[in-house]
Amino acid sequence: MADIDKTFNEGLWPLVQIWRKRRVPINIAPEDGFPDIDVDFGPMARRTILAQTELNTTSDSGLVRRASEMIPKFVGKSYLSFFNSLLIMILRKRDWPAHAPALFNRLWREQGEFLCDELNPRWLISSIITFADHGDTEMDRKVGQTLNVMFSMMKLYESERLYSGYDPSQPFPLTQRRNAPLPLTMPHFSLLEGDLEVNLIAPIMEDARMAPTAGPLAIHLLRVLNLDGRNMFRRLAVMRQEAESEQKKG
Repeated sequence: MADIDKTFNEGLWPLVQIWRKRRVPINIAPEDGFPDIDVDFGPMARRTILAQTELNTTSDSGLVRRASEMIPKFVGKSYLSFFNSLLIMILRKRDWPAHAPALFNRLWREQGEFLCDELNPRWLISSIITFADHGDTEMDRKVGQTLNVMFSMMKLYESERLYSGYDPSQPFPLTQRRNAPLPLTMPHFSLLEGDLEVNLIAPIMEDARMAPTAGPLAIHLLRVLNLDGRNMFRRLAVMRQEAESEQKKG
């Protein structure tokens, strides 16, 4: 294994500079026709994006270029889902049209159920993360930020785990556990007595009940996660059952 003294060799502040560079605003031209705050979402929901669908504009703005790259990914979906992705793309930058956050919140207040039914989990996660910075209420922003951290860490861990050679649905054997120290002197998670997953998920569910706009989306995502067998929580549950069975035998 490579011998390095620091995970981030130049320290942590250069990461901030990289992050800031990636948040350069997207240029939106007046002729792009970016919707007003009171736009009617109904026609967007009823309009299906087809393989030959193109943007109705001659503009060459940053928004149009990015939108042209994204629209093929939404073939068969509604224009409303595509518009949600455009809002997310715009709001991830460090500047945006003044009414864009309100438009995003209004979209999810009025069309959240529709979007939850149509969008795949990837875009639902991107949507909940957007609430972290742009939610209307403190609780909407809190739920968005908490799930941002949770899903981001899950993506990192689950990606790294693929190098173990194990399928995402395959728990590790109980007999392979090594008694090695965890980083930052953290205590080991107890498979039989640990309640870390409860202490992580339960407060999010409680906060989601008080988050008027992001809450229903957050609860929906956690329910989808509960049904997906390719994640750490499911593997730990299977390993716990196996450990309890071994304990009873012996």
